[in-house]
Amino acid sequence: MFQSSRSAHRAIVPIAALPLMLTAITGVIFSILEQKEIEADWLLQIHSGHFGPINLQPYYAYVLGFCLLLLIITGLMMWFRTRRRSRAKD
Repeated sequence: MFQSSRSAHRAIVPIAALPLMLTAITGVIFSILEQKEIEADWLLQIHSGHFGPINLQPYYAYVLGFCLLLLIITGLMMWFRTRRRSRAKD
């Protein structure tokens, strides 16, 4: 499927980044609105993975964790490969 760790990394980044950014942004906005005593429970629902009729709440943390783990693995593979090449040149 993927010819290299770089292509795998490029494919995983958008899948992992979107929910992570969504979680971070909704968490910050919810905190700000809560301090101003503005009701925003709908933001908390999105923050925790409940998107209207689609409830990913029980799996949301696992999916995000798995994507992050894949990014770490493919990133380390690229780093080690680059490091090995630079040592071979020396």
